[in-house]
Amino acid sequence: MVASEVWNAETRPIDFVCDRESRRDMNTVAEMEAALADCDALKTLPFPIQLPCIKVHKASWERKSAHEKKGDIAASLGALSRSVLVVKTLSQPGCAAILLERLEHTVNNYLLIITHLDIRGSVESPLFSCTPQSTHSLSTVLWTFSRLITGKLEWLMTDLTHGCP
Repeated sequence: MVASEVWNAETRPIDFVCDRESRRDMNTVAEMEAALADCDALKTLPFPIQLPCIKVHKASWERKSAHEKKGDIAASLGALSRSVLVVKTLSQPGCAAILLERLEHTVNNYLLIITHLDIRGSVESPLFSCTPQSTHSLSTVLWTFSRLITGKLEWLMTDLTHGCP
């Protein structure tokens, strides 16, 4: 069975922005990948999961406002969360379902934090920065999610650290 840590519920989004160590601790992808290695029967998922957009054109990313970056990340996290929920619901009980539940919980934690960041700017519908792809490989899903966290999300946090004490 895979255990899931619950991040401190009293932590505020600004604490997430200002404490890189907390963000690093919250990233449990390596633990999920290790648990996946122990799932003997799990080679592919029965249904595809939509991958988050992780590719970044550096110059285009730097031209975006913090609000647009937040929307981009929120759109990717939201789509991943919904896709994982569907596949988890349709999956048989067992190792894969436990890992999908943990992944869903982790993605939703990030989504909750991102959506509660107080970033000034016009309110727009979040847009994808790519044409979303799908995969049946949970390993690929975990790798892509990790890249989203260590890429776009970290870059946004770097942009926002100017407001830290």
